[in-house]
Amino acid sequence: MKIRKPYVAGKFYPSNKTELHNLISEIRKTELVLIKLNLAKYNIFGGIVPHAGYIYSAFQAVHFFEILKASQQKFDTFIIINPNHTGYGKEISLDTNDAWKTPLGITEIDTEFNELLNLPKSEEAHKYEHSGEVILPFLQYSLNHNFKIVPITMSVQNYYNAQLIAGKLRMAALKLNRKICIIASSDFSHYVSPEEGKRKDEKAISEILNLNPEKLINTIKKNHISMCGYGPVAVLLEYANSVSDNSKAEILKYGNSGEVYPSEKVVDYASFLIYE
Repeated sequence: MKIRKPYVAGKFYPSNKTELHNLISEIRKTELVLIKLNLAKYNIFGGIVPHAGYIYSAFQAVHFFEILKASQQKFDTFIIINPNHTGYGKEISLDTNDAWKTPLGITEIDTEFNELLNLPKSEEAHKYEHSGEVILPFLQYSLNHNFKIVPITMSVQNYYNAQLIAGKLRMAALKLNRKICIIASSDFSHYVSPEEGKRKDEKAISEILNLNPEKLINTIKKNHISMCGYGPVAVLLEYANSVSDNSKAEILKYGNSGEVYPSEKVVDYASFLIYE
């Protein structure tokens, strides 16, 4: 079995299993009273979660994973879609490995699903990329049933590619009878004042809440919003719209890095649930 080793363990999150487990547990405890667990009763299509260092962004991310856990929905495969920060690989890249390893264990890639997607593959596109990797420990921590993953990284984030990926995901899930959950990995505005970031992010958040992937992409470009994973988010919204006429989006928590370490320039984080 060919296994991808963690690249940002010890940087974005602890490389020690116990320390990592304890960090997520501590953040979970601080957030628990704020988590909208009433949403767990709905049929979940996926979520949007940030991908920074856990000490910054786990306070937002944990909201999605706690709702996922409380829902007790058994997903066969989690589709982890993230932006490509490294420049390696194709404009859309699947991974060539059979499994991914983190300090919390080894999770297999759904290679059958991977093959059916018929998209380009690149080991390099995933090897040095943090924005997909940081999602997996949350899943391993939160869920006690067996599941697999399909990591997809996007270096060209446009509506065409969002439609393409969403269509292929729907087709593969139907053909293989897989219950899938799509996790779109994205941070919001980068290195701006908290006021400017919030003002810009509100424009993007509005389009997410309206489940409008094409308008989201246009809004990002028109307003020069430095949201890094709008392509993956567009895939999730497009997919949700294609499988249900009753899709909904709800923001779970919004914040920024300045809440952890005060600064004039911050990075913004938000988590969302997409459901029906």
